[in-house]
Amino acid sequence: MVRALVIDDSRALRSLMGRMLRDLGFEVVEACHGKDALERIREGAPPTIALVDWNMPEMNGLEFVRSLRQDDTFKDVLVMMVTTETEATQMVSALDAGANEYLMKPFTREALVEKLDLLSIEHA
Repeated sequence: MVRALVIDDSRALRSLMGRMLRDLGFEVVEACHGKDALERIREGAPPTIALVDWNMPEMNGLEFVRSLRQDDTFKDVLVMMVTTETEATQMVSALDAGANEYLMKPFTREALVEKLDLLSIEHA
């Protein structure tokens, strides 16, 4: 089973993304900010993909991506920024930091599936 880590400070959005991913056959782990996500990644099996909000307390999404990419142990973890940030410069910053894909909120299940397909992640 493919493991996904959903990182968002909004419980409602974590729940929504988690439900979409579970319906697609993923095992889902949730974290409320970047520091929480790094702890969860280090505690257990690394996820195949991390879906990361940009704007969060403690450690934002960009800081999370940079921290994750500094550790070669997690070089194979795919990262998708899932955010309301629509500025092209921010998208470039996320990709430069090591994100693999960028999904704008609000999004549909179809848009999520399209991004997963672009990353060649198998799903139901």
